[in-house]
Amino acid sequence: MATLNLSSIIEQHARRRPDRVAVVFGDTRLTYGALNAWANQIANGLAASGIRRGDHVALLCPNCPYFPAAYFGILKTGATIVPLNVLLKPREIAYHLRDSDAKILLCFEGTPEVPMAEAAKAAVAVAPTCERLVVLPREGSGAFANDSDAMLLAQLTANQPATFETFAAAPDETAVILYTSGTTGHPKGAELTHLNMVMNAMVSAELCESSHDEHGEHRTAITLPLFHATAQTAQMNSYLHLGGTLVLLPRFDPAALVAAMMKERVTHWIGVPTMYWSVLQYVREKKVDVSSLAGTLKLANSGGAPMPVELMKDFQHTFGVRIVEGYGLSETAPVACFNHPDKPSKPGTVGQPVFCVDVACVDDKDEPVAAGEPGEVVLRGHNIMKGYYKDPDATAEAMRNGWFHTGDIGIIDADGYLSIVDRKKDMILRGGFNVYPRELEEVLLTHPAISMAAVVGVPDERLGEEVKAFVVKKPSAQLTEDELRAWCKDQFAAYKYPRLIEFRTELPTSATGKILKRELRGSVTSH
Repeated sequence: MATLNLSSIIEQHARRRPDRVAVVFGDTRLTYGALNAWANQIANGLAASGIRRGDHVALLCPNCPYFPAAYFGILKTGATIVPLNVLLKPREIAYHLRDSDAKILLCFEGTPEVPMAEAAKAAVAVAPTCERLVVLPREGSGAFANDSDAMLLAQLTANQPATFETFAAAPDETAVILYTSGTTGHPKGAELTHLNMVMNAMVSAELCESSHDEHGEHRTAITLPLFHATAQTAQMNSYLHLGGTLVLLPRFDPAALVAAMMKERVTHWIGVPTMYWSVLQYVREKKVDVSSLAGTLKLANSGGAPMPVELMKDFQHTFGVRIVEGYGLSETAPVACFNHPDKPSKPGTVGQPVFCVDVACVDDKDEPVAAGEPGEVVLRGHNIMKGYYKDPDATAEAMRNGWFHTGDIGIIDADGYLSIVDRKKDMILRGGFNVYPRELEEVLLTHPAISMAAVVGVPDERLGEEVKAFVVKKPSAQLTEDELRAWCKDQFAAYKYPRLIEFRTELPTSATGKILKRELRGSVTSH
């Protein structure tokens, strides 16, 4: 009988190298032996609470040692883990608990500014399927100690042994349910199997294996939230598979990241383009000497959104490190394409398919388009989800003709490199012409006065949609709307250039650092 449990990733090193450091969080250091023992105690506590194979357990927790301990503890029982966005409000938490049929919620206490457990308590009260709230307390806090509606993690694990017989899950059993961001309609839960998650972690680890120091040790700084697919698979799981060290930061802060990179001699980091931009702004504004990082930081990855070529070149030159772009979605576990380290990168592309994954671009009839022509990106392989939990219609729509339909518009060149042109829903249809915002954003960033830009479609009675650019200027830069509009007219065809321009001091971003174009669209009215 074939068995496979994602928790084997830490168990192998708990056996082979128990004293190696697995997690760093500030001054806290957790070895593989200690992490596995803690996860075993959590597994025993959950099992004593009635959690069994196939049950769903939700986890709402920032980047701290609680996350991997609870994550692998849940998996060891044979249950499915449901990681939740730490920024969710009570109504949204309740929706996810009900939709996922979670029986228990493990939730970090939070802070006075962000009282996560209080929000979770309100949500559990209106989610009948969720039987228990387990609070992961903040250090030094006495809150929830006598709360009859919650249990502290220490109570769950009290007197529980540090050994546990991990459930022998089948490869096709659901390990994780990752909820999509919900940009349209309600968020959907993508069911990812143990095979999906283990294979993607191993593929990611192989692609990043060269990111080690002179002693062969890997250390990755994690600033993307662990509830997100990229940090979870391409960092936490892949670097634990490598026997590496996770340097956890509870939130993205450029100063804290650069300091941690220097102190812990970090060899690898993954960020989204807005994070790269913020780090560059910080080191220049504060005149931080980052020359030491050129000797320790071996590899940087970008994902989540296409990286502007000018930004990539700037960061690589400043930090002396290669940036390798990849591509994937929650539904694909997530990595599907990568600029492979052993081949030259093509800036502006997300590389070629990873091991045992097929990629194609198709038209509206699901027919393949010619090389160099834009079409919807479709995928198939070991990384594709089982489907959307309790949503057969959405699953059938996404999985048409044996391929997962991403909703992204891409171009595959003659060498098999994929470029993401834009989200299908982000494409602007102006007077019958297709306008791809990313193309305009790339060019806008070459303007010497522009630091960041986002382009969206604005409702227009005559044309259907008009093109609008939201622009952040570089510090002290002088640029007017008329000057920028005139510059754009020289750069773009008449149907493309942005007639509407709005300067802002910053652009709205999500918890994962993506620019929130839906908020920008919501801030405009018909033109």
